[in-house]
Amino acid sequence: MSDRTAQARSFGAAAAAYERGRPSYPAQAIEWLVPTGARRALDLGAGTGKLTRQLSERSVDVVAVEPSAGMREQLTHALPSIPALAGSAEDIPLTDHSVDVVVVAQAWHWVDPDRAIPEIARVLTPGGQLSLVWNTRDEREDWVAQLGRLLHPHGVPPTSGVGVDAITAPFGTVEHHTVHWRNRLTPAELLDLVASRSYVITLPSSDRSALLAEVHCLLAEHPALAGRDEMVMPYVTHCFRTRLTSSE
Repeated sequence: MSDRTAQARSFGAAAAAYERGRPSYPAQAIEWLVPTGARRALDLGAGTGKLTRQLSERSVDVVAVEPSAGMREQLTHALPSIPALAGSAEDIPLTDHSVDVVVVAQAWHWVDPDRAIPEIARVLTPGGQLSLVWNTRDEREDWVAQLGRLLHPHGVPPTSGVGVDAITAPFGTVEHHTVHWRNRLTPAELLDLVASRSYVITLPSSDRSALLAEVHCLLAEHPALAGRDEMVMPYVTHCFRTRLTSSE
């Protein structure tokens, strides 16, 4: 099994930390990602339901599809009225032309676009929309940059937007929109945020413990964080959307 495959399959082991530590999405992003008049939405790669909650608050019926049993368990516990189905972007357990919009949050970089694009086109209604979204930490703030260096001491390519260039026919032009916002979280939630990263989950236990200890030190020693019960994480949310130009 490749490192990438192991990371993609790792989230179930840290589903509870993912639920506690990961942020939701800014309302402005949701408005842009969900087209006016959409009646049924698919949250694809739904995880623990971070985005599913927000979609369910709109005037749309929502169905969630998620490959990890551990993540689906968290989603079902939090949102028992939302159907949560086993599946993936390459194998969606829905009928043809059954949803008006497919939204993929923090997950498109894990998919195989060659298989996922025709499968998503199959379940969308004619003219339906595919929307992608990623939250990224804004490292222009010093403590956030220091956190990034702890997580990736050798640097790492960003995941936001990965695979977007592969979206071609039957989809049209891909639009891009960014939202700058800030999320409040506690020190414990920051530790869960770190612990729920795929590359942290798959570290040897000694390396993972050492990393979390370094994050503890950052919390205790950085002037912007020391002694605080709450901090504010700045984010840039990258949103992409494209519509079907022909039916499958």
